[in-house]
Amino acid sequence: MFRLNLHETYIVKKIDLEPGEEIPEHKQNFFELVFIEKGEGFHIINNARVPYKKRDVFLLAPEDEHFGEVLTPTTVTLIRFTELFFSGKSSLPDRSYWLRHIEHILHHPNLLPGVAVKDPDDLKIVWLTKDLLCKEHIEEQEFHMNIISNNISTILSIIARNIIKNYALEKGVEPTVYINKADEVLSYIRQNIYDTERMKIEHLADKFHMSPNYINSFFKKETGETIRQYILNYKLMVTEFRLKYTNSSISEIAHQVGFTDESHLSKAFKKKNKMTPNEFRKQYSPYEI
Repeated sequence: MFRLNLHETYIVKKIDLEPGEEIPEHKQNFFELVFIEKGEGFHIINNARVPYKKRDVFLLAPEDEHFGEVLTPTTVTLIRFTELFFSGKSSLPDRSYWLRHIEHILHHPNLLPGVAVKDPDDLKIVWLTKDLLCKEHIEEQEFHMNIISNNISTILSIIARNIIKNYALEKGVEPTVYINKADEVLSYIRQNIYDTERMKIEHLADKFHMSPNYINSFFKKETGETIRQYILNYKLMVTEFRLKYTNSSISEIAHQVGFTDESHLSKAFKKKNKMTPNEFRKQYSPYEI
């Protein structure tokens, strides 16, 4: 095994696997990008058996369970984001910007087992970017950390774009104009969840050329939730993620996610999860942060 340790924030490693060799089943703690350099086999993700081949790219999210079955000699490059990536100890540029991209990918309903990048042109860009990232890591020339930071952001952004682009295909239906409009609203909310002004019903109605009453009834008909319910539940999902994988205080998370204050967040969180944010962190965080 050829292993590269990329400072303390994330890890890059290359693994060679032989036919018949199995990667033991395990649950992810953090995000991991998987690049298939060569070989064929099966990648079992959350009980879904997905074939892999040369130049496939997979994204593994926290809590994913996966293992591999190797059919032909396989080489895999892994880029794993460790807990320090999400902590205040990180020295990498644009940490908060990255975190927003990661959360958007994590909570997008189209994040299903399978290759992360299906568009051929996007796939070329992702592989070129990965190669540049590894080169910069090995050579460590001036500004290499800034370049690596931008490379990771590029890869995650392209994956997010592919998830959105393939939404209708994964659902297996021919979308109507109404489904497309609902998807647009959902995507806009997820991407702007931190902006309190943009989350107001009046702003959303104006953005999508509907009246406030109509957009709310339309949204509930298409999703089963009111806009306010969806925004609150989405904020709470982001809160759970940050409680588990960052060292931000409850007060900081409340401000970051757009709650009025820590008390407002704690009340909403306890109503949904039957425990306080601190109790949730103690129970579910895999690290002392």
